Amino acid sequence: MTLHRRSLLAGALTLGAAQAFPGLSHAQARKLVFATFTGSWEEAHRAVLVPAFRKSSGGDVILDPMLSVDQIAKVQAARANPPIDVMLHDPGPALTAIAQDLVEPYPTAQSAHYGDLIADAQEPMGPAPFFQIVGLTYNPEKVKTPPTSWADLWKPEYRGRVGITNLNSTLGTGFLVEIARMHGGSETDVEPGFKALEALKPNLAAVAANPGALAALYQQEQVDIGPGNFNAIQILKARGVPVEFAAPKEGIIAFKTTIHIVKNTPVKELAFKLIEAALSPEVQAKLMQSPYLIVPTNRKVAMEGEVAKVLAKDAEELKRKSVFQDWAAINRGRPAWIERFNREIRV
Repeated sequence: MTLHRRSLLAGALTLGAAQAFPGLSHAQARKLVFATFTGSWEEAHRAVLVPAFRKSSGGDVILDPMLSVDQIAKVQAARANPPIDVMLHDPGPALTAIAQDLVEPYPTAQSAHYGDLIADAQEPMGPAPFFQIVGLTYNPEKVKTPPTSWADLWKPEYRGRVGITNLNSTLGTGFLVEIARMHGGSETDVEPGFKALEALKPNLAAVAANPGALAALYQQEQVDIGPGNFNAIQILKARGVPVEFAAPKEGIIAFKTTIHIVKNTPVKELAFKLIEAALSPEVQAKLMQSPYLIVPTNRKVAMEGEVAKVLAKDAEELKRKSVFQDWAAINRGRPAWIERFNREIRV
């Protein structure tokens, strides 16, 4: 009997997982728990990644959506028996999780897809299956002239119409750093950014807890303009919510999102298989389509559609158009910034 190529690949993946995690059986003690992000990320992973994982592994998964800082706190509190098996992190929290020894090296030698990722996505402590893009989000029915700069958020006509997130989210912290840089600051000097936020207060309509909550405020017509994740608005657009994305002339903010096997997880084999599914060209190609429009990192997936039209035709062009921030430097000041933001920036 001739084996199909898909069967051969599945067998190779199973053998690779067994070699990477000897002594583990397919009958696991409990379902895999994957801590994805809230909002559009949860919806995208539930619709695309979870079915692909179930089909390829025969396992099951529970999605536990939360911010990276909350993921880290939960795993820190129960290191010996972590309640999460796979974590999803932006650059700052990823560095924290690695420094605190909360995640394991990814078994790259057993991976069917790691070598197909672009170089920037090949992180040995947890590969990056996606890029996130931050720019300006706005309601075109309320904001007739599309914004072109971060500075537009301070215009008098946007009084009481701007929405931002707090600094517990990468979106919020990245925005603070970028406006600090606009006013002569940097990742190590955000004082100009706090002064700019103070001046922005008359225009603020809301400070959301996370990007998903911020996106929902557009649907509820509580905010009309602000910084936002490119993919976070796509599901809203698909539902008919009037919202658009604009790249500021200062450059879009780009950061990779990495996925990690939690140290001491009892379901390492399933964790590996979930990440393999996330890295696969099949899953990344589906996630790039409407309504998710998540930017892929697998070189076998050509950027197309809205991603190619609005952002870039390939990874190299995206890199040229983007601002990449120094999250190692940001992490050193971020706890104090969060405390200060919560104290000073109120609506």
